[in-house]
Amino acid sequence: MILIGLGANLPSPEHGPPRATLAAALDALAARGAKTVRRSPWYESAPEPPSAQPWYVNAVAEVESALSPQALLAALLDVEAGFGRVRGARNAARTVDLDLLDYRGLVTGPGEKPELPHPRLHERAFVLLPLRDLAPGWRHPACGSTVERLIEALGSPGPVRRLP
Repeated sequence: MILIGLGANLPSPEHGPPRATLAAALDALAARGAKTVRRSPWYESAPEPPSAQPWYVNAVAEVESALSPQALLAALLDVEAGFGRVRGARNAARTVDLDLLDYRGLVTGPGEKPELPHPRLHERAFVLLPLRDLAPGWRHPACGSTVERLIEALGSPGPVRRLP
C-alpha cells in the first residue's frame, strides 16, 4: 500500500478552493504515474501551531505506482510546484501539500530521502483520522502500532472535523 497525505488551506487561481485543488492534484499525480485507488473522506483542521491562517482541508489517498519511492517523492514535489506551492516558512499557508506517508511498509532511516514512514505522521490527527477511515487495519511500519492506537496516543487530537 502506498499512502499520500493531502492538505491545503489556500485557493488555487487555476483550480479554485482547497478541496478542488487537491482533487486536481491527484489527477496530476496520476498523469505522472501514481493513480489514485481510493481516497479517505475530506477533513478540515485548524492550522498548527494556531494562527490566523484559514483552516486546512486534508485527506489520505492510496495510490498504485511503479515509481520508486524517490521518483514518487519527486512527482509529489513536481505537482506541488506546478500548483503554486512555494516552500518558505515552516507551517506557512499553502495551495497544496502532498506527503509520502507510507510506501509499501518500507522503513528508511533519518536523513534518507524519502524518510519512510513519514516522520511526523503519528503526531498528526489530520493524517491519522482520514487514514483510519481509508485503511482501519493499517499499522505503522516502524513501530507496529495500529492507526487506532496512534490516535489514542494523541490524547486530545485538536480541532479536526470530518467534512460532509
